[in-house]
Amino acid sequence: MTVTIYHNPRCSTSCKVLAEIRECGIEPAIVAYLTDPPTRAQLRMLAQDSGLGVRGLLRQKNTPYDALGLGDEGLDDEALLDALEAHPILLNRPIVSGPKGTRLVRPISVLDEVL
Repeated sequence: MTVTIYHNPRCSTSCKVLAEIRECGIEPAIVAYLTDPPTRAQLRMLAQDSGLGVRGLLRQKNTPYDALGLGDEGLDDEALLDALEAHPILLNRPIVSGPKGTRLVRPISVLDEVL
């Protein structure tokens, strides 16, 4: 079983989800997206596969979301992807891809939908 987690080691929720995956006997592929950001194509795929859309991938808390004016509903996906590429901290976390799909695992119980 292949499982991938887009992980921020400074995020307690992301760390808990990683630990839960490992408790299930799975060693996931870990994408440390702050130092190894996903490509634009990967971001599009995450947006589509998760059902969140590009805007749904954005994290507001403790990010430059407000300073960049990303709450403007007039911004299209291309502008949002530009922001995600320039500021990987904007990617909400943790996103997990597994055999049952891709989800933003918040709350942690969502992990069951992926594994």
